[in-house]
Amino acid sequence: MDTKRSLCLAFVTETFPPEVNGVAMTVSRMVTGLLARGHRIILTRPRQHRHDQPAQSGSYHEQLAPGMVCPLYRDLRLGLPSVRLLLKAWREHRPDLVVVVTEGPLGWSALRAAKQLGIPALTEFHTNFHRYSEHYGFGWLKGPVTAYLRRFHNNGQLALVPTSEIAEELGRIGLQRVETVARGVDTQLYHPERRSDALRQHWGVSPQTQVVAYVGRLAAEKNLPLVLQAFAAMREIRPDSRMVWVGDGPERAALAAAHPEHVFCGIQRHEALASHYASADAFLFASETETYGNVTLEAMASGLGVVAYNYAAARNHVRHRCNGLVAPLGDEEEFIELARYAASYPSVMRDLGTAARRSVEAIGWDAIIDRFETILSQLLQGRASLPPHPNAALAQ
Repeated sequence: MDTKRSLCLAFVTETFPPEVNGVAMTVSRMVTGLLARGHRIILTRPRQHRHDQPAQSGSYHEQLAPGMVCPLYRDLRLGLPSVRLLLKAWREHRPDLVVVVTEGPLGWSALRAAKQLGIPALTEFHTNFHRYSEHYGFGWLKGPVTAYLRRFHNNGQLALVPTSEIAEELGRIGLQRVETVARGVDTQLYHPERRSDALRQHWGVSPQTQVVAYVGRLAAEKNLPLVLQAFAAMREIRPDSRMVWVGDGPERAALAAAHPEHVFCGIQRHEALASHYASADAFLFASETETYGNVTLEAMASGLGVVAYNYAAARNHVRHRCNGLVAPLGDEEEFIELARYAASYPSVMRDLGTAARRSVEAIGWDAIIDRFETILSQLLQGRASLPPHPNAALAQ
């Protein structure tokens, strides 16, 4: 893209910092990088609390939409329908392109407003909501949710996804136009030098103790029972091993009650989060519902030996027994066996962690934003020749 041309981009998202999740982090990184390159950003998000105020500074302007708690994901808010709010804002300050990050009512409103004003819009796919329904006792909703996601994303000019694996999956359910934009990792923040003896002492472990970490939402869709089984297998080999959970969610209270011997650190941010990663010795991540899994890259950048499924970020970046350990997706026995291996050979895990760090040192956010800018340029230059939408009429 010609960097001399400053674009005005309207981002619409249901989640944004200080909320802590992969989507919020990714959007924040992208917005920060685009602002640094001279673009202007109008970001619309739900009001997070009663005293929430929109940020306004230089080329960055927020507007707040009304919101409600997401029924299946209570740590997040859904933006309520806000077509009039968006029409008013975009008529006053017309963006060159609309980026719809999330698929809730606010995102749907953004697609309707963009269509009404003739502004090109792209969508982003961050969360496997069609898979989540099975973990919350609403498996019968998978079909309707899949149909909704297909219709939603096909009403944008283009859908951005983090991996070719997800692109193929979404193509099978009927998404028409998909491009891949991966994720980066802040290798200055997430670094082995963040390791803290004081933090390990706070966890009650010795320098020789193998500390096993999980970082992420403590929720059903993250396959936490397999993490527990894998760690139990590790303790059979090294009884002094300690499990450290970083994050929060609906399963935290039950986990803490069932496993008082584990360490529950809650949500950590910035340097504190980086220190929690680096102060562990191995990383277990058994999720089968990720679109990417930023935590995998953060663990690798922190110098941890990773045990994960060969899926999402791990599939892209972990080479089995070279810079981590990966099991075939869904093979629980192999996942547990790899955890046993990790407990049996701590020196090998240290070597894998060192290799993991080296392998991600070049995966910074600059390259990701370059790719995003290239896609924007192609979309804006070729929008007149884009094929018609298969679902041209948005629901009124």
